[in-house]
Amino acid sequence: MGLASWRSFWGIVYLYPQNSEISHLSSQPSLSLSPMVSNTKTPPPSDLLPVLRVHKDGTVERLLGSPFVPPSPNDPTTGVSSKDTTISPHVSARLYLPPNTTHQKLPVLVYFHGGGFCIESAFSLLCHRYVTSLVALAKIIVVSVEYRLAPEHPLPAAYEDSWATLQWVSSHTLHQENPKKDPWLTKHGDFERLYIGGDSSGANIAHNMAIKASKGLFGGVRITGVILSHPFFWGSDPVGSEPVLGHDQTLSHRTWALVYPNALGGVDNPMINPFARNGPGLAGLGCCRLLVCVATEDELRERGVKYCDEVRKSGWVGELELFEVEGEGHCFHILNPESDNAKNMMKCLADFLLQ
Repeated sequence: MGLASWRSFWGIVYLYPQNSEISHLSSQPSLSLSPMVSNTKTPPPSDLLPVLRVHKDGTVERLLGSPFVPPSPNDPTTGVSSKDTTISPHVSARLYLPPNTTHQKLPVLVYFHGGGFCIESAFSLLCHRYVTSLVALAKIIVVSVEYRLAPEHPLPAAYEDSWATLQWVSSHTLHQENPKKDPWLTKHGDFERLYIGGDSSGANIAHNMAIKASKGLFGGVRITGVILSHPFFWGSDPVGSEPVLGHDQTLSHRTWALVYPNALGGVDNPMINPFARNGPGLAGLGCCRLLVCVATEDELRERGVKYCDEVRKSGWVGELELFEVEGEGHCFHILNPESDNAKNMMKCLADFLLQ
């Protein structure tokens, strides 16, 4: 697969090579076991070129991704304020507040960045630029989650970090004093308009958080809506126009094997295949509104469309919207935000958040 195709899938600009960002595959503390985890010993992760390389000594070298940028108390273009906060020893986030905010309550979006669970960051240039633009347009508060990355921290680490962040956000509705509460959320957050969303692997996280949140969150908070932009779903059986030959050698297949080597069922684990027979079912989505965005030139497009079809057939009670863009690839709205198609998609996202 050429660099252009990798760029299209990952939603990253390959002109931003990382300067030897290297970490080590040390032994990780055992994660809580669940039916989604296999006890079978798996071989060590292999390279995922040209995205990352796993060296024989266990070091992980990330070859692609956009550079980190600091938060800004007052973005010179949009006036949006941003700051970083620590949620737990493993989890942090970047918070965003729109300009001219006085005493009004604003919708809250918990956002999960893309990057195949193994690259990119809530603090990266592409993510920061995208979220800043969305905050300025929609006039919302955003909590952009910095979750742990595979392969150093294989899944379900990112799911656990994302759930911890979602519960932390919800805890702001509780009346007891908590030094970890953030004043932006306490003063301006409208928790009756709580949204979650993400792009690519971040959309996968958002889906799984919505399933887990079906019984509610801290303080009885409920998720109003979920945004899944170009969601990263996969499975062993091709869907629609997906190629039959070499299906198990696709980037999606190999990525999942790298980031969740102990997933029970492999690519038919319900965390990556929401249509799996042993899954919790889509009728249990813990939200009342759902927006799914796909692009015709995205290799994940078929899964996004099928997801909408399966949600409609599941008996889920809620409002579902499918937004499809012609002639664009994976995460184009992040790569080329000034294009007309990107601006139209951003308006769709903002309208959904403000309904």
